[in-house]
Amino acid sequence: MATQIFVNLPVKDLGKSVEFFTKLGYSFNPQFTDENATCMIISDQIFVMLLVEPYFSSFIKKPVADATKAAEMIICLSAESREQVDDIISKAVSAGATTPKEKQDQGFMYGHGFQDLDGHLWEYMYMDLSAMPTE
Repeated sequence: MATQIFVNLPVKDLGKSVEFFTKLGYSFNPQFTDENATCMIISDQIFVMLLVEPYFSSFIKKPVADATKAAEMIICLSAESREQVDDIISKAVSAGATTPKEKQDQGFMYGHGFQDLDGHLWEYMYMDLSAMPTE
């Protein structure tokens, strides 16, 4: 079996988070969804568990970070094209996200990101390895 990844993120309002990520085209596994959490499906092997803050807190001994004030991580996902990067960022902004920095175009690598409703940072990156400089 291939290794799967489950990223766990605290959210303030589960309903608003589900609505936001649905607008970006993501779906959720109802088997792992209740009033405390939902399982957002990124791919066959990548999932994001959105957990309301009190439930998230039950798994840790530290305080929950306020992602609107400090970065705890950047989640970076690959895209199939530059257009897909632009499309997902456009959908995110339309759904209420902000873009904390400008898109990055390095020729062979193109990316842009957003800050979601809870302040978590997401990036989408397209890489054309055939255009990568060789030295």
